[in-house]
This record gives sequence, structure tokens and C-alpha cells, in this order.
Amino acid sequence: MREVIIIGAGPAGLQAALTLGRMHRTALVIDSGEYRNGPVQHMHNVIADDGTPPAEFRERARRQLAEYATVEFRHGSITRVSPIDGSFEAIFADGTVERSTRVLLATGMADDLPPVPGLAELWGRHAFSCPFCDGHEYAGRRIGVIGGSPRVEHLVKLLKPIVSDIIVFDDGELADEMRSQLETLGASVHSATVESVTDHDNGVRITAGGPVDVDGLFVAAGSARQRAPFAEQLGLTMLDSGAIEIDEFGRTSLPGVSAAGDLAHRAALPGVMAAVMVAATAGQLAAAGLVQELAG
Repeated sequence: MREVIIIGAGPAGLQAALTLGRMHRTALVIDSGEYRNGPVQHMHNVIADDGTPPAEFRERARRQLAEYATVEFRHGSITRVSPIDGSFEAIFADGTVERSTRVLLATGMADDLPPVPGLAELWGRHAFSCPFCDGHEYAGRRIGVIGGSPRVEHLVKLLKPIVSDIIVFDDGELADEMRSQLETLGASVHSATVESVTDHDNGVRITAGGPVDVDGLFVAAGSARQRAPFAEQLGLTMLDSGAIEIDEFGRTSLPGVSAAGDLAHRAALPGVMAAVMVAATAGQLAAAGLVQELAG
């Protein structure tokens, strides 16, 4: 039986594995092969790895982790995590079981995009949600923003110093006050319903009562949810953001279960920042907390 099972092999899970490996703690990393930034071509805002493809980042991390004898990897999908007699069972889709004294959840969140035809195909290439990760690539260029949620104003404020023009597509749902505020910020508001988005001339063609061409697209609408069912299975305390509540070292409300990455945050914060560096830091903190627990 391992000391820790890490479920998820993105930045949080990989960094947690490295920290545990360096402290000679036994860890099994479960890699389902599904990642929130899977469609993304290049990571950004990652020091020393700005512009690196996420798959290359993960592969390099796994090569480095192979040097640590106490860290193992297993490819597969977990269907259930259960506390059993002071330890935990992780049950795979094929029925096999792995046991550990601690569990670290690092499965991340999944994005539920607005139901716009073509948007999923553009996601991570020409359509994004995070200006910190992808805004700079559109410096001095024209972008579109989809969504009439409260987040649209915040997104416009962040992008305005970077891009040349912003067109907000709101499906006619914005209140007059918000429309006026966006226009004051320098955005133009297009109230026709977005019918589809497609690749066009190394950019995006938005069909909304007629074609509108932009260089890139940001999405203020949509939502994120837990990618895996483990928080619900384990009865963990959740926050209004949809994330798992943790303390400063990633501990959840259930002793023995930690969480790291964009699936969890402290209650004092309004939400998580979905970024590689933040997730990796969370993984390191959670692993440090586990090392302290295991040391007694």
C-alpha cells in the first residue's frame, strides 16, 4: 500500500509527486490522459516555459519523475474513492483497486462552454477564457468577447490595455447600464445572437446576424465544474464557486484527503486562478502538508 495516491497528472499532481518523491514518500500517480488544457497549443505566463506546448511540459515532468524510485505512474480512470479501515481505496474502471493512507485529488475542473456551434473546435486555438494566459498574443489586434455575464466587464477591463478593438456579443441580454459601461471602456456591443464561430483567415469569423471577423475570441459566459465525482463521493465541503474547500496546505474537510489545483481553493478567496504556476504551487503545498502528516 502506498502512502499517497495522487489522482490527476496535470501541473498540480506532477508537482505534488515531485515533492513527495524528493522526500522519499511512496506515491502512485493516476493519469487519465484528460487535462483541462488538453486542447491548448501553448502555455503562457509560465516562467522558463512560456510558449511550451502542455504535452511537452507533462512529458518532460514525467521523465524527471522517473528518477525518483518512490513515485510510480499508472494510466487509467478512477470511478470511485472510498475510505476503508483508516485508509483509502481507489477503484479503477476495470475493477482493480489501489490502496493508500492518503489521497490527493488533482483532477481539476472541466469547462462547460456556451452552446455556440464551432466554439469547442476553436477552444485553445483561437478561443480562450484567460487574458493572463492568452491576451498578450492579441496585442494591438481585434478581438471578440462572447457572453453577457457579470464577468464580461472584468474581462474587457483586463484586455483593453492589450488589444486594439473589443466587440462584445451579448445576445441582447445586457442591461442598458452595463452596455453603457462597456462602451465607456471602449468596447462596442453587438446584440445579435451568435449563430456560429469558425476559423477564418488565421482568425475567427463570428456569425451573428451577419459575419464579423476578429483575430481572437474570449468567452465570458459558460462555467466550470468538477471534472471527477470524488468530492461528492467523499462528502467534501464545497464552496459557492463549485470548488472544494481547503486550508493553506490543501487539506479538505475529510482527514486524509487533500486537493490541489483549480478544483479547490481556500474560503477566503473568491475563486481559483486557473493557471499552471498556481496549480503547481498548490500541488507543492499540498504535498508538503502530506509529508508533515506522514512524518507524525
